[in-house]
Amino acid sequence: MHDHSTHAQGHGHSQGHGGGHHDHTAGADVRSLRWALALTAFYLLAEVAGAFWFNSLALLSDAAHMMTDVAALAIALAAISIGARPADDRRTFGYKRFEILAAAFNALLLFAVAIYVLVEAVQRFRTPQPIESTGMLAIAVLGLVVNIASMRLLSAGREGSLNMKGAYLEVWADAVGSVGVIAGALAIRYTGRAWIDPVVAIGIGLWVVPRTWVLLRDTVNVLLEGVPGGMNLPDIRAGIGGIAGVGGVHDLHVWSVSSDAVNCTVHVELAGGADADGVRHAVAAWLAARHGIGHSTIQTETAAQACGHRDHLHP
Repeated sequence: MHDHSTHAQGHGHSQGHGGGHHDHTAGADVRSLRWALALTAFYLLAEVAGAFWFNSLALLSDAAHMMTDVAALAIALAAISIGARPADDRRTFGYKRFEILAAAFNALLLFAVAIYVLVEAVQRFRTPQPIESTGMLAIAVLGLVVNIASMRLLSAGREGSLNMKGAYLEVWADAVGSVGVIAGALAIRYTGRAWIDPVVAIGIGLWVVPRTWVLLRDTVNVLLEGVPGGMNLPDIRAGIGGIAGVGGVHDLHVWSVSSDAVNCTVHVELAGGADADGVRHAVAAWLAARHGIGHSTIQTETAAQACGHRDHLHP
């Protein structure tokens, strides 16, 4: 029979995070996210209304970016609340993947808005329309204030949580968009050139779309259970192979359930005389320390046992 092991240290680490300190931090994160979400959602509605009222495509383009902020904040908030639900007999990995599904939907929606803004911008070049630069400027300044306030709310938790860090970076990026709209409004006000508005709109779109593509690419990789970004499977295989007592490595899988929950399964051939328990613990400890993999399942076997199965297993 083959020996099996699940990384006990990884489970202990997860349980440790579920303790009182983590609950306190999570509670503070939830409060900050709720306030930031309320501010950002309020401004999103104001910006969309202002875009149509003042006939500004730049405001509409920035509103599309602001929509990603609202979605990112909502995803981060949902990931904390829904993702904290325990695993059950139907969902053995819990609800962490909800974050990934919501992020993928967010990316697809933003692509649709970006295409609309681009088509509308081409039409504006052909048929310029008057712009209410004063109202456009006022809305953009309000947006910058909201972004700065949201950044202050989120800054405390961004170092300890990937969700909070992602939300903080979204708001920071939108602050850059608000600065672009302010510059465009001032340029229109003092030059009277309406074509500046679609130029700013396209510029914001070019700023947002590449980041949206990265978001969609990363979410699809998680849904396909690909190797997480920043990890190299040959390097991991070589690292495990270099641990004392390991005679061979095969059937190695590394994937993530969510943006911060990485899993690994691997078959390890024991070198002659090696202790199975010692090797399993050494491999699990190396995966956790070197790659942050807190949940690993390691199957140990002798070379004789492995030979009959190696052809049927992943390399």
